[in-house]
Amino acid sequence: MSWMDDAMNDLRPWIGRVRTVEDDVGLMAMRRAAGTFDMDPERIGRGTELPPHWFTLIGVETVLQKEIGPDGHANKGVVLPPIPMPRRMGAGRRVSIMGRLKAGEPAVKKAEVVDIVPKSGRSGDIFVLTMRNTYEQAGRKIAVDEFDAIYRPAVPPGQKTTATVATPARADQAWSDRTALTNALNFRYSALTWNAHRIHYDGDYTRREEGYPALVSNGGLSMHLMVDAALRHAKGTLAGYTARLVHPLWVGELIDVRGEQQQPDGRLKIWAADRNGVLCGEMELEFSK
Repeated sequence: MSWMDDAMNDLRPWIGRVRTVEDDVGLMAMRRAAGTFDMDPERIGRGTELPPHWFTLIGVETVLQKEIGPDGHANKGVVLPPIPMPRRMGAGRRVSIMGRLKAGEPAVKKAEVVDIVPKSGRSGDIFVLTMRNTYEQAGRKIAVDEFDAIYRPAVPPGQKTTATVATPARADQAWSDRTALTNALNFRYSALTWNAHRIHYDGDYTRREEGYPALVSNGGLSMHLMVDAALRHAKGTLAGYTARLVHPLWVGELIDVRGEQQQPDGRLKIWAADRNGVLCGEMELEFSK
């Protein structure tokens, strides 16, 4: 790991840095989000309380086109630390929710680099970046979203990625909700979140450069759909959740969100499977009365 230790000399000063992004929580943006998830856009006006997990749709960095890298993300060091590995995928997430965003009112996102950890394991050398996004509106903290991103080496030309292992999803669910992961849905979600990662729309790049067999459905979309399903099957106010993604979902297929019955203390466990029953994500949510 000597080269990784050397890399940490440049990366360590990033730990603790905070970027602040202002957002107007614009009415048209929120109405487009509503349309994307089959809600009536006309119900959203200035001051309307938004669904509890919609803070993930604001505070997006507006990077200049000339600062976009070959994978569609911002070049290393523009927004995120210059971790010297080309492939980045989301992993675990820990969310606390204290309030609800209101449409049409200014808000801020404070993005902090919490940690950068080099690791060597079964799939080779990786870096794990932990970020903490804090959302505030009208002087109140709305949510804290801490998440991990894994950085991996490039896939050798002509080879497939071996970073994920397929395991069967539980089949003892009390309920399930299925959503088609269409090209249109992935495009609209990526547009809402200003996500230009090429694995979501450029099939040649996805197969040739990142070793995936098909376009990768947006992981943020998977988590959004999982929370949507939980909200339909739970009682109480969403107070937070933990989540992790364990296997890619492919554009053009489906996500099958499965869940247990809600516990008396308000907790709810859910998980997501692909069309073949492979486990793709897990989430535990907490609801208050």
